[in-house]
Amino acid sequence: MQTITERCKSLSHCFTNYIFMDYSRRIKPCVESEIGKLNYVLLHAPGPEIEHMIPENAHKFLFSDMLNQREAYNDYRDFQGTLKKVANVLTVRELLEDILKKEDLKLELIDKICKRENLTFLKNELESLSSSDLAKAFIEGLENDNIKERYIMPPAPNFFFMRDASFTMYDNIMISKMATTVRDRESILLQAIYNNSPIFDVKTVNPVEQYAPNGIGRVEGGDVLMARHDIILSGCGARTSVEGIKAMVEHLKTKGDHRHLISQELPLEPESFIHLDMVFTLLDVNKCMVFKPVILNPEYKTVHYEIFENGEVKVYEEENLIEALRKLGMDLEPIFCGGDDEYNMLREQWHSGSNFFTFAPGKILGYERNYNTIENLNKHGFEVLTAADVASGKVSVDDYEKCVVAFKGNELSRGGGGARCMTMPLHRDAVEW
Repeated sequence: MQTITERCKSLSHCFTNYIFMDYSRRIKPCVESEIGKLNYVLLHAPGPEIEHMIPENAHKFLFSDMLNQREAYNDYRDFQGTLKKVANVLTVRELLEDILKKEDLKLELIDKICKRENLTFLKNELESLSSSDLAKAFIEGLENDNIKERYIMPPAPNFFFMRDASFTMYDNIMISKMATTVRDRESILLQAIYNNSPIFDVKTVNPVEQYAPNGIGRVEGGDVLMARHDIILSGCGARTSVEGIKAMVEHLKTKGDHRHLISQELPLEPESFIHLDMVFTLLDVNKCMVFKPVILNPEYKTVHYEIFENGEVKVYEEENLIEALRKLGMDLEPIFCGGDDEYNMLREQWHSGSNFFTFAPGKILGYERNYNTIENLNKHGFEVLTAADVASGKVSVDDYEKCVVAFKGNELSRGGGGARCMTMPLHRDAVEW
């Protein structure tokens, strides 16, 4: 039987000439690191749904500011264009429209979402919509004739933060148990896509529902990092709870291998610390991006769950995340968000200065606006490229051993997330450590 690593290698070869919607070659998700060469990624561009926010309801939808759709998409365009140069890009809207052509599934999703959101009075209207119009309603909302309340069915403005509602762990896609009900629809729709689109061959797992006692707990993908094939990292804070982490441990016990899950406590405030990837991301086999005031601060506990082949679990407290990984053979050089000045660290972390997406070892995407962070990366050997140049084909990332592709994010960053937040990797090559 092939190991996960061997399967990753063979799949990456057969996917080379893959054509989107060629159902004869189904995608079997496989992710066992944060840095392996990216082959498939799921995206959703910010659309009209992000302009639902007004000062009175922005906080309800988990935003601290209001975004302008045109400006946000201008930021997003070169980000998406860069990913299209390095991997196969799938989009939520296309996949959702496709599965909604199945009448029984369409009715099932309408019923489930209407019950979850107390919108059963809308069932008949939603059932009358075409697959494309229903997909639009699920994402952009359904407008109301009543001027007092613009939307009778609220939109899903967080959907472009693709990382949160699901994440790939080895050969499973994990369905998140979101911390807030306003994002439940995202998980429901994504699970329906993974389970019903003929493009996927995958088993989905909802760890909280399947393993946590009484379904208590929460897990969001922004908190879960695949450090190495045997090491998983998880934030523990406002969005992912201890119960959710223990549910992931229970799932890992079913794999029958020796693995490690390292939990990093996060501050509950301010809101820029909602996920682990807002203070820590992996950049290469030996480099990571770190927000020093949290990751190297002994005030925030680092807990190590060691999971043995027989299902036994041992729990230890570690000095910090960097030291815990070093003990396991991952000797990482921390590169500090904001550079060496703590004032700049605080400013740039707020705008996702620690949140980088690695699409191949040593090749990363991040916001251009975090100048001190980008300069620090350059000092550590990363050539600085613009996403506009990469997306247009003017330069190629293949010509560089290490590079940071910087894209404009003045509008997107106001949404409270960065490049990693906006991606859902489905398949990566295995890494030679």
